Parts: sequence; structure tokens; C-alpha cells
Amino acid sequence: MTIMTESQRSAGTRPQVSIRARKDRVSKYLFIAPAIVVVLALLVYPVGSSVFLAFTDKHLLRQTFEFVGFDNFAFVLSSPDFWSAFSTSIGWTIGSIIGQLVIGFLAALALERIPRMTGLFRVLLIIPWAFPPIVIGFAWKWILNDVYGFFPNLLTTLGLSDENISLLGTSHTAFWVVLVINIWFGTPLFMVNILAALKTVPRDQQEAARMDGAGSVKRFRFITIPHVKKVVGLLLVLRTIWVFNNFELVFLLTGGGPAGSTTTLPIYAYRTGWGLYQLGLASTITVLLLAFLLLVGTFAFKLINRWESEDAR
Repeated sequence: MTIMTESQRSAGTRPQVSIRARKDRVSKYLFIAPAIVVVLALLVYPVGSSVFLAFTDKHLLRQTFEFVGFDNFAFVLSSPDFWSAFSTSIGWTIGSIIGQLVIGFLAALALERIPRMTGLFRVLLIIPWAFPPIVIGFAWKWILNDVYGFFPNLLTTLGLSDENISLLGTSHTAFWVVLVINIWFGTPLFMVNILAALKTVPRDQQEAARMDGAGSVKRFRFITIPHVKKVVGLLLVLRTIWVFNNFELVFLLTGGGPAGSTTTLPIYAYRTGWGLYQLGLASTITVLLLAFLLLVGTFAFKLINRWESEDAR
């Protein structure tokens, strides 16, 4: 019977262990490789190319281009059209988020108090979010058409208007109509997530506060809000980014018109790049848009992290 020394045993096992560890390391990289490829293809390359083109005078009708430094940024930041589109985007985002939050919160509170058929009401209220934006855009454009649309003809039939009104074709009403449509479209997302957060509020705290004489307003302020504020905060961050970047709904409904009343930054960048073929300027607009959203997102996540640290104390 041969007895192996400690050095022999370790010499015989170390290569096997190292080979197994190397195989495990390689397999980990193989599993995450598809995700890395997708991120590089869909995020890093577009962002990097936009930043690169923002410092050039790239034109879609010319093959050559030159580096112009910060000239594009100076031109865009001094353009009244840019600031008009930026202010429209700010109003569009703030109005949409406030409307979706308020209506979504009220709908979630109502659904929580309904004892029966909650599932049916939830399905009915989530219908707008179930449709893609292209369907929503064409459907509302048909409903609001001033010739054959249902809503303008209804107003005329009821005697509320002397003639069919083009709500999407008038600069005084187009922005508000598109804003209302976006609020209707995005409210179900707030409703569903806030309703799920409301389910986590401890019932014993509500009952104890009620027995101590706390009214519904105080219970909502000191019990409900602290339990749902992190969910609401995350929703606000995500929806702010999505709404500010929204292109298809506004473009399908109005195309940015009339008279630029609904021209947001994404539509302004699209017109500059694909309408005027000035890809360098369009890339500059998108880089500025990205920088603004990163600033807003950083501030918002710092606020959410502070909430979490306060709750952990």
C-alpha cells in the first residue's frame, strides 16, 4: 500500500482545481457575453457615436466632415428654437407626470377600498397601457379628426360648437389635447404600481392609528405615504425619463405642430437631423438632452437613497 505525501497530494490536486476554476470563470463570461454584446450594440455605440458627431459638422448629404469643437453647442444653446422646444418638453413632462400621479394615486386608493370585482376594474383601467403608442396615436387622431371624427361631431350635434373644431390643428388647443391623451395613456402604470405598494401597508398600524383618533388625512400622511413614497419616487424618475424622451405619441398626433406648439426636444432633434440633414447639430441636441436627464436622474436617486437611509435608522 502506497502512502502519498502531502506535497504529492497537493501537487496532484492543484492542477485539477485550477482547471475547474478556470472553466467556471470562462463559463461565467460566456453566460454574460450576450448581455454585454446587446449593451454595447444598443447603448454604448449609439451614445458614443452621438457624442463624437456632436463635435463635427456632419451632414447627411456630404461624405466628409470636420471637427468644429464646441461650435455646435454654442449654436444650439443660442438658438431660440432649442429653448422653445426645451420649455415645451418641460411643460409636457411636468404636466404629464403630475396628471398621471394624481389620477393614478386616486384610482389606486379607490381600487383598494372596493371590496368586490377589483380584478375587473383593474383590467378595465389598465387598457390604455396595454396598447402600443402607434395604435393610441392613430386611434385618437381618428377620434379628434375635424371632418369625420367622433368627438368634434359630437360637440356639434350637442350644440356646444357651431362647427367641427380641429383640436389637433389649432395651436391654442393642440398641446393640451396631446397632454391629456398622454395622461390617459400613462396613468395605469402609476395605478398598478401604487396599488401594489398600498397592499404592503400594515393594517395593524392603520387600526392602531384609527383607535387613537387619527383621521383619514393623518393616517394617509403618516402611515400610507411613508410606505409608498419609494415606489412613487422610482416611478417618477422612470416616467420623467420616458415622457421627456417621448417621440412617437406626439409625432403621430401632431408631428410637432401646429406652429411648433407641440415641438419637444426629441422632435426638434429629429427635424434637425432628418429634415435638415444636419446630423452634427442633431447629435448635439441629443447629447444635451442626455446630460439634462442624467442630472435629473442623479438628483432623484440621491433623494431616494436618502429616504432609504432614513427608513433604515
